[in-house]
This record gives sequence, C-alpha cells and structure tokens, in this order.
Amino acid sequence: MLGLAAALVLGLAEVADQRSTKRVRQERVLSPTIVVDLMRQPLWLASIAGTVFGFALQVLALRYGPLALVEPLLVCDLIFAVLLSGLLLHRLDPKLIGGVLATAAGLAGFLAIARPTNGHSSVGFLVVLPLGAGLAAAVGGCLLLSRRGNNVRPLALALACGICYGTAAFLIKLVVSPTGAGLAGVLTDWPIYALAIVGPLGFLLNLNAFQQSALIAPVISIITVCDPLISVALAYLWLDERVSSTPASIAGEVIALIVMTAGVIVVAHRAPHLAAAAKAKQSTARGLGWRHGSADPDRPAAAAPVAPRRRPGRAGVLRRHRSCALADSGDGPGTRRSGHGPRAGAMDRR
Repeated sequence: MLGLAAALVLGLAEVADQRSTKRVRQERVLSPTIVVDLMRQPLWLASIAGTVFGFALQVLALRYGPLALVEPLLVCDLIFAVLLSGLLLHRLDPKLIGGVLATAAGLAGFLAIARPTNGHSSVGFLVVLPLGAGLAAAVGGCLLLSRRGNNVRPLALALACGICYGTAAFLIKLVVSPTGAGLAGVLTDWPIYALAIVGPLGFLLNLNAFQQSALIAPVISIITVCDPLISVALAYLWLDERVSSTPASIAGEVIALIVMTAGVIVVAHRAPHLAAAAKAKQSTARGLGWRHGSADPDRPAAAAPVAPRRRPGRAGVLRRHRSCALADSGDGPGTRRSGHGPRAGAMDRR
C-alpha cells in the first residue's frame, strides 16, 4: 500500500513538474539556472512538496519491503500521470485506456508470479566499485547521445534519469535498512554520500528531460520503466533478493513484462496524438476568438476603443484666431460688405 500511495503522489507531482518547466526559458543541459527560474513558479513548488511527500512514502516502503517489490510498483505513477494529463486535456480514448490497463495488468502479473523476497541490506564499498563505473559510463553515454538532435535529447535524458533513479533507490534501501548502528553508522558509511550525488543528478536530469520534451508520456514512460528494471537488477546482483525462478514462473514473468511494455508503448504512442488534437482545438478556439474581437474565446469581445480627439495644429490655431478677429471687426464671412477700402466705408456711412 505504501508503494502504491507513493506512486500516486509522485504521478501527480510529475504532471505539475512537467507543466511548470514549460513556463520558464530553456537552459543548457545540467544547468542549475533552471532551478532558480522554477523557484518563482508556485506550481513547481507544489510539485516539489508532492515529490518530497511521495519520496517519504517510498522510503517507508523500502524500509519494510524488498527493493524488487517496491520499485516496480512505482510504474503506477505513469498510469496516474497519464490519466491526469488526459483529464486536463479533456482527451481520454479507448486506446489510451487500453494501454493503461495493459500496463497495470502486466505489472500485477509480474509481481504475482515473481514474488520477490528480501535479501541482505549491507554492501561493502569495494564490492560496488563496478556499479559506480557502470553508472558513470551509462549516464555519460546518454549525455553524449542527447547531443545528436532535438528529437533524441529528451529520450536520452530520460534514460539517464531512470538509471540514476534506479541506482538511488538501491542506495536508499541501503541507507534506511535497520542495521542497529544508528545515525552514526549511517553517516560513517558510503551509501549516504553516494546518494547525495546520484539523487540530485537524477533530479536535474528529470527537469531537463521534461523541459526538452513537448510531451509528458514518452519521458515518464522511459523513466518509470527504466527505474524498476535497474532496481531489480541491482537487488538481484548486490542484495541477493530473489524472484521465482522455475521454468513456468520465468515464462510467466517474461510474458507479464512484455504485456507491461506493450502497454507503455501504446500509452507513449497514443498520448502525442491526443496532445496534438488538443493543441489544434485550442488553436481553432483562439482563431475564433480573434475573429470575434477577443484573444480568449471564453471572454466576451471588448468594445472598440474610442479614438481620442486630436488637438489642432499650429495652422488650425492661426485660422481660428483669424476668424475670431474678423468676426469682431465685422469683416467676417457672415457680414455684408458693399465694397472695398475706405471709400466703400464712406459710401456706407452715407
């Protein structure tokens, strides 16, 4: 239950995270400036609060459950995130629902057949040196791959983020497992310091992957599938956690993983079409709004602005003064004149 609750909270936080990263300017990959810009976004701060709460639930689940059980449950955050995004876009169709159901069914089948068991919770530093070298090589390769183009960049960053998250879950399991040494034992052992590096690195890659991608589903799909796979592999290799390994069980686990992967692919493929349709609908609505005199179709058209009265220029002022002078002297255009000059005036006086 703790794992499912963590997945729900993290899915909601990821949606808020992705939407908030679109409100700030893009930065280069791994630039910490993006965090400074996002700190001014209330939606991003809310996503951070949700992430912290979901992380706390994840830590509790890892303390009492095997890593190979807890981390696969976090695949459910993809289900919750995609459903929430569809509701916000007002776009849910049978194909998307089918992909979500396939993902959930594959995950449930895998866990029911595998039945992961607890192993040991302490690993020596020298034993995990190959893990550190492999992690550095994998993340470095993803960063190099992200330079090949805008289409590949968010997927490569998401893959690097998933690797870091899976490794971070492995390190969290080592940190929170009860050893009897207390806080002093935690602070004098290596996992807490490795987590202080891998955790923020994964978080920064997560932000960059969301910002570089126009769609949430492909990024979340890669992260949420890669995370549990890395965790299960590390738990099997270093924590001695085991899953059911009979021929029938292995076949069932493979089939369940194929179903889950197919569901993720359907979700990742279908979500872009729904987002494009929603964007086209918004563009059409904006066009109608402009046609009726309003940029927002939900707002009434504003009244036409009243043109200000123009002040007369210098020539107009001179003409006005001249007309007033003629009117005062009786020589205005409304005055009857019988002649010109002083002689005409004398004849009038007669």
